[in-house]
Amino acid sequence: MKISISYPPLYSEKGVPLLSQNRQFQYFKSPTYIYPVVPAYAATMLTNAGHEVVWDDGIAEEKTYPQWLTELAHVAPDIVVIETKTPVVKRHWAIITDLKQVLPNSKVVLVGDHVTALPLESMEQSKIDFALTGGDYDFLLLNLADFLSGKTRELEPGIWFREHDAIKSTGKFKLDHTLDELPFINRELTKWQLYSERNGNFKVIPGAYTMAGRDCWWRKDGGCTFCSWPTLYPTFRVMKPKRLADEIGLLIERYGVKTVFDDTGCFPTGSWLRQFANLMIERGYNKRIQFSCNMRFGALVREDYQLMKKAGFRMLLFGVESGSQATLDRLNKGTTIEGILNECKIPQKAGLEPHITIMVGYPWETRQDAQTTLNAAKTMMQKGWAITLQSTIVIPYPGSKLYAEALKNGWFRFDPKDYARFDMKEPVMTTSDMTPKEVLQLCDEIYKVFLTPQYMLKQLVRIRSARDLKYSVKGLAKVLGHVKDFAKD
Repeated sequence: MKISISYPPLYSEKGVPLLSQNRQFQYFKSPTYIYPVVPAYAATMLTNAGHEVVWDDGIAEEKTYPQWLTELAHVAPDIVVIETKTPVVKRHWAIITDLKQVLPNSKVVLVGDHVTALPLESMEQSKIDFALTGGDYDFLLLNLADFLSGKTRELEPGIWFREHDAIKSTGKFKLDHTLDELPFINRELTKWQLYSERNGNFKVIPGAYTMAGRDCWWRKDGGCTFCSWPTLYPTFRVMKPKRLADEIGLLIERYGVKTVFDDTGCFPTGSWLRQFANLMIERGYNKRIQFSCNMRFGALVREDYQLMKKAGFRMLLFGVESGSQATLDRLNKGTTIEGILNECKIPQKAGLEPHITIMVGYPWETRQDAQTTLNAAKTMMQKGWAITLQSTIVIPYPGSKLYAEALKNGWFRFDPKDYARFDMKEPVMTTSDMTPKEVLQLCDEIYKVFLTPQYMLKQLVRIRSARDLKYSVKGLAKVLGHVKDFAKD
């Protein structure tokens, strides 16, 4: 069968949509393209099984919508697969109507966390033929293609479909696939170069993404309440350290990659981390690439950070989320402000570059709580404990515990089905004593920490090479872009 894994162009005056491989959707004035790892695995597995795959990212390839639709009609795939997200799901429903007009015999498949949370909704509101639920839609897509081509007679759990006029499903999805059995991604097929440069996580280029685990091992009481990816991955699995190290070796030798970012929700720790770090050192990869990943406070000790630095790690992304302990407790972060401020110094002293994420717009927070968050961010940045930060508005996506809580408590500022407004351009929920404009201004103020004399002086001291200077200039451009992202029209 011929399968097109597609990202239709989504033109908007708000900017370029950050959709692929993304836990939170946002429009960026300064484009960023993130390599979609799970769809890339799907493309590779389908090809290895004898199917023909077309990699069709109309967003990263910067196609116009008419151009994309015309080219796809010419390709005439048997299956079109689209990853969707809450803010653009209704646009995708309309696009699917167009697809059915030019490709009446093609089967259209939707995947992603919104579809997993509300599969029946997309089946009823659009002309899709299948909805694949759960995060292992690479495995499910192969199963579906084999089923439609007659190679297998049974669909796996987690697939919604139409049978005459009825909508049916094969039951609750199962995460029983072994990650060590995944093939190495066919990077040429999936046009990895499209995503190898325009990415703020890459200090040196070309860069590439990996994903050792699915997705985050923090699972106490279901994990963080705001995160939508526990909808995709309610349990955590990880490949063996050697499997990831082997993939990194391939990226270095075959593709000349200089930066690797692993997008596991939280990178494995403990003995797994130590085994992986030692493999990086033993094989000499630590001298050939920079490695970055997501991490959480409270998981590592000083010796771990020192080993990671030796192993070639550079940037660690930490979710701080709020400077209010009451908020952290409500989010089920499992961290403390005191612990964060104390630990944040350690990776920086080890030579690593901590990146912190902050969210604002919590419905229970007061203006004083928000100011506490701003002050915590200023402290970490101006003292040099954190090197970079990201500030966003908290968005309660369907499937998350926060979404259910917002429905129950009537926190939504508008109809919760008005999905297009879940795009981080405005607060979705009411706040205790802040207006929506004040929430946006707070996001803006947090980003302006980059522009303070104290922070700039710290960064000037850190510059050691022309590469560092170039990265700092690129970072400044990103900051100014983010300020525009949260500016009033």
